[in-house]
Amino acid sequence: MKYLLTAAAALGLLAGAASAQSRLETVQERGKLMCSGHNGSYLGFAEVDDEGNWKGLDIDLCRGLAASLFGSSEGTLDIVPISWAQRWPALQSGDVDVIIKLSGWSQSRDTELNLAYSIPYFVAGFHVMTNADLGAETLADLDGGSICVSAGTTTERFLASYIEKLGIEAEIIVFESGDEVRTAYFNGRCDGLTLLAPPLAAARATSENPEAHVILPDVIALEPEGIIVPEGDPKWLDVMNWMLSSLWFAEVHDITSANVDEIRANPPSEQIGKFLGVTPGYGERLGLSDDWAYNLIKEVGNYAEIYDRNIGEPYALPRAMNNLYTNGGLFYPLMVD
Repeated sequence: MKYLLTAAAALGLLAGAASAQSRLETVQERGKLMCSGHNGSYLGFAEVDDEGNWKGLDIDLCRGLAASLFGSSEGTLDIVPISWAQRWPALQSGDVDVIIKLSGWSQSRDTELNLAYSIPYFVAGFHVMTNADLGAETLADLDGGSICVSAGTTTERFLASYIEKLGIEAEIIVFESGDEVRTAYFNGRCDGLTLLAPPLAAARATSENPEAHVILPDVIALEPEGIIVPEGDPKWLDVMNWMLSSLWFAEVHDITSANVDEIRANPPSEQIGKFLGVTPGYGERLGLSDDWAYNLIKEVGNYAEIYDRNIGEPYALPRAMNNLYTNGGLFYPLMVD
């Protein structure tokens, strides 16, 4: 009898889990997506201008997600400013529906915080920038110095581990926001600044005197960045994965925000017709409209357009490993059938 009761309880738990509403349905019923922003500016990924307008690669992914869900991000997207440390509590409490905030996939986050990760949408290495006057050629030359880093990030742990591996003494000084950590470095509070390579290069390029700073060659760690949703919600996670895949699929097939209407009017293949919602199937399986990928590309373009607009053009940073597989990079689309 005990085993029967245990089995019944287990089946009850499974039934309860199966009947739990997906975040997808919650967002659709609300009519608005709550997406993570930044408490300052993280150059290239989440920036806000003097008029309060958001831009950046992460922000464009939020816009694209809202367009996928509702047809357009206009009036259906709220960017919620949060710090690095606030990411997980904000997601778990429902203050945001999804974390698109250049967040690395780590085992502790995966197993201890009940988080689920999409396929990576960006991969980059952590580096340290320092003042050229110090004459440092590698991170080991900063022995006895100090390095600025953002609080509540994997960067802090990666840096501490790398310093330990080198066998040097360097003080790690943490700051709450991206603006604070950059300001501290440029004001001489620290000898070095640690960030992922793209925002680090952007910080150097936009400084008063870029030539006064050098980015050291040490690759402290390589990190895959993914979109994060609560664990146990496969429907919501599916939307994230297929949104990213659709951005790469559009790029592979040269579908852009400029030509998507023309291609949709006369699809060159049955597969592309289904992708753009001319024929049914691509959205229904996900709980979306069949033209959701069309709305996505119309709103933000393909992955190349997003990258070039936010990182390539303003900061002259090559895509490198974030290219398509056809250009020597890591990314490729999933199969549209």
